[in-house]
Amino acid sequence: MTGTRPVAARIDTSRPHPARVYDWFLGGKDNYPVDEELGRQIMGVDGTARHVARTNRWFMQRVTRWLASRAGIRQYLDIGTGIPTEPNLHQIAQRIAPESRVVYTDNDPIVLKHAEALLRSTPEGVTAYLQADVRDPARILEQARETLDFDRPLALSLVALTHFLGAEDDPYSLVAQLVDALPSGSHLVLSQLTADFDPEAVGRGVAMYAAGGVTLAPRSRAEVARFFDGLEPVPPGLVQLTDWHPELAVDEDDDDRAVISLYGAVARKP
Repeated sequence: MTGTRPVAARIDTSRPHPARVYDWFLGGKDNYPVDEELGRQIMGVDGTARHVARTNRWFMQRVTRWLASRAGIRQYLDIGTGIPTEPNLHQIAQRIAPESRVVYTDNDPIVLKHAEALLRSTPEGVTAYLQADVRDPARILEQARETLDFDRPLALSLVALTHFLGAEDDPYSLVAQLVDALPSGSHLVLSQLTADFDPEAVGRGVAMYAAGGVTLAPRSRAEVARFFDGLEPVPPGLVQLTDWHPELAVDEDDDDRAVISLYGAVARKP
């Protein structure tokens, strides 16, 4: 899984990586000075950035509880996994349904380094990790089929991923290729940065990421809705993250100062 070179040799510490900056926001220790520097710069202009990152994580957790308990989903393909932070998707799903099967995918070698934490499955279930990039959906699908049964419904999780894809990546085509491979009854989970609510703060964040060599592409509500074309929205539809089934929250806190500049939704493939 690691190839011929040690993982550490392939970790680029000369510029920030979204997964490691996110880890710093969440209070993790699997990041480097360049990631912390960017995180602190962002916090300097938006003191709520850390809470917003945690809010995105809580969205993933609420969605997984809903999928496992209310939609009966037992298979998950999580692309853009990030550095393991407990509880992770497989832990939530397998607490509800121990037989759940989960495939994690990320393109950062530091996530691969921590893949063992992602592979601690229940005896009844399965977890697997793929080192791959969302820009290569054919490879992801081919390898995911070794663990997941694409004749049965599954959940495709793209949480806080698409805003790291610029127009040149053709993100709508990438998501469509992944969704097209899913069987009927599957669900798409997606959260995406927007400038609809606080354009100045988001604009500053985009500039800071760009200075670090990282693409950050906020999208309007209509642009985010395009990712769900042809799918059936699960109520309440496309909303700010805090408005998606708040009754499913566990151990979440609130920050009245925070503007949550992220849309999120879950939709079912008919």
